[in-house]
Amino acid sequence: MSSSATRCISSKTPANTTTGSSSSPLQSLEMTANVSKIYRERIFDGKVVFVTGGAGSICRGQVEALVSLGADAVIVGRRQNILDKAASEIAQLRYGARVIGIAADVRDDQSLKAAVDRAIEQFGRLDLLICGAAGNFLAPVDNLSANAFKQVVAIDLLGTFNTVKAAIPHLKKTKGKILFVSATLHYTGVPFQSHVAAAKAGIDALAKNLAVEYGPWGITTNVIAPGPIGETEGMSRLLPQELKDKADSAIPMQRMGRIQDIADATVFLFSDAAQWINGAILVVDGGAWLRDQSGPLPYPQAVLEPAKALEGMTVAGAKGAKKGGAKL
Repeated sequence: MSSSATRCISSKTPANTTTGSSSSPLQSLEMTANVSKIYRERIFDGKVVFVTGGAGSICRGQVEALVSLGADAVIVGRRQNILDKAASEIAQLRYGARVIGIAADVRDDQSLKAAVDRAIEQFGRLDLLICGAAGNFLAPVDNLSANAFKQVVAIDLLGTFNTVKAAIPHLKKTKGKILFVSATLHYTGVPFQSHVAAAKAGIDALAKNLAVEYGPWGITTNVIAPGPIGETEGMSRLLPQELKDKADSAIPMQRMGRIQDIADATVFLFSDAAQWINGAILVVDGGAWLRDQSGPLPYPQAVLEPAKALEGMTVAGAKGAKKGGAKL
């Protein structure tokens, strides 16, 4: 989708913006469930965060936390109507917050450049960057086409590179902070996730190189690796309830993660408390990856009979995938 579609949502009433419903100068942090009360209000005053995948479950939670604590935000995704709705809702979390939705395709470097240019036109600066756009589905390699594999790598890894490439000139000016949203799938090996694991491994490697290359500019680059987050659309789509219950008991902390777990970690890595953390991968998964990442699927039965194992867990008709695969 073209990056030319942009809308600014604000919870105050400057010209040419949509007005929110806030009536008090400061709203309580209790307005959002995605930030802990331990953080001081307004710690991100004057900061602007640019987030790909910003209307999605995890990344939206990250944005909500940052906006609640003083930041203005640019959320990027493919569909303008979804971005507009998310921007309007997020802007209500703090009086005076400004949130912009920009439709862009992270796989297209020129689309990302145009989105960053729009953000600079609106706010004049970029301080914080979250690369969170991602694609995922369950598929055995036998049933995974080259194009489906390529699309996941293009969204996750190439999309991350394109976003950094577009934003880095502005982050140099502010000595900004970069954060990638990765995963733990590639730490061991997980059935039906070869495409995602390969992409996320590339993201982790890219982050380490950027930490070295841009550290002298005062820019930190870090990674958050979420474990299974129960509140996400992907988890609800991929796992039936009976398997979610089994997944809970397989995690040392005996529960799936919450969006707030990732949001809190994001606030920490973007705060002054993390000024000397660079090139780090912060795993936020309750210890899940330390155990068998096959999760609730029986192994090796699942890989020997994938059609039976994945019944009710995939969406047929994926673009670029063989029949029986799952939708991106």
